[in-house]
Amino acid sequence: MSSVVLDKVTKVYPGDYLAVDRLSLSAEDGEFLVLLGPSGCGKSTLLRMIAGLEEITEGDLWLDGQLANHLAPRERDVAMVFQNGALYPHRTVRGNIAFPLEIAKSDPSMVRERVTELSKALHIDETLDRRPGTLSGGQRQRVAMGRAIVRQPKLFLMDEPLSNLDAGMRTELRMEISALVRSLGVTTIYVTHDQVEALTLADRIAILNRGVLQDVGTPAQIYNDPATAFVAAFLNSQQLNLLAATVRTPQNQYVMLDFGPHRLTLPWSDPRAYAISQHTGGQVLVGLRPDSLTPVPESFEGPSFYGRVRTLEYHGHEWLAYLECGVPAVPVPEPPDPRLNRTNGEHAGEGKLTALMRRLFSSQEEPQDQEQVGQNTGSGIHRRSDLIVRLGNRPVWRAGDAAKVGVDLARLMIFTLDGARIDPPRR
Repeated sequence: MSSVVLDKVTKVYPGDYLAVDRLSLSAEDGEFLVLLGPSGCGKSTLLRMIAGLEEITEGDLWLDGQLANHLAPRERDVAMVFQNGALYPHRTVRGNIAFPLEIAKSDPSMVRERVTELSKALHIDETLDRRPGTLSGGQRQRVAMGRAIVRQPKLFLMDEPLSNLDAGMRTELRMEISALVRSLGVTTIYVTHDQVEALTLADRIAILNRGVLQDVGTPAQIYNDPATAFVAAFLNSQQLNLLAATVRTPQNQYVMLDFGPHRLTLPWSDPRAYAISQHTGGQVLVGLRPDSLTPVPESFEGPSFYGRVRTLEYHGHEWLAYLECGVPAVPVPEPPDPRLNRTNGEHAGEGKLTALMRRLFSSQEEPQDQEQVGQNTGSGIHRRSDLIVRLGNRPVWRAGDAAKVGVDLARLMIFTLDGARIDPPRR
């Protein structure tokens, strides 16, 4: 087994493109660490630096306690599985799997035994004498995994190995990867942009955005207690409700989140109340997952929002309702554009989004204009003044109905304008 430590690692490509920015992260012996984030966030670059396929611009990489910045790839004892499998088309399945051991001049009888045993575990033993061109996508990925596993390296690096497969095959191989890697006890770093893969496979998840490490923790910690608004929005099967609110403390009796037409109050006994109260008179971002909102009768007197159902969406296993409630939905704050300003050593454009958010809060424009402001940021999160509510498999409303939803205050996530959690996440 092997440990991996990245200490303030930076990667800058020609043209001053900052791909990874001062990232510090570790993977312990035998750990399954998933790197998660949108396309272009630096996940694969990080993996290639660990493998030795990309040079590190700044910072240190330690493999099993040894400084590895200048070690050749062959000296790092890592095995990498790529998105496309990268098999040798002229060799059979048996030849592809056995290739690393043949190069190492291992005993032929041992090679045959290990290849046979591994092919059975991967359910490809019936394809050993076929060539890659005759295999399905799932079979080719199994062969690629077998070739990586067969020489029993200290470290597995997997770069989106399931992204080219259909949903059913991804589910099947996901379970096999998890079982195989854990049975071998080999440290594994796995890159994906798929939230389901990350949640089901990982011991810990590291979320990146524009080369910046956003959060690290177990799947439960990352989902239930995210460190930033970006993490909360990205690790969500539906869009996150991210809403603008002003903090008030009326006569110091409680903490109020003022959304304009709606208000939510937190008692001082709430562990988040003191941290939120430090922003009294200022603006914050409030995150609510769709399943933290529940349809309630008009007579309900607890914390709630009210509005009118704009539309319903059927997703097979559930319905989603979109409620117009007059609360501005705001874009998810993101790090600045990954370009280095060589003049002052800082990021070009830093602080522009925060300034934009402040203008959004201070403006008195109609919701349609706020929607346009949100679109200008380039974020993929919705801008309409809608609340997204998860209804289960039976809709309780129709489009045009008046609606009221209760709010689970325990699941409120409160962020500053730049997207950082106001109450520190528990790790």
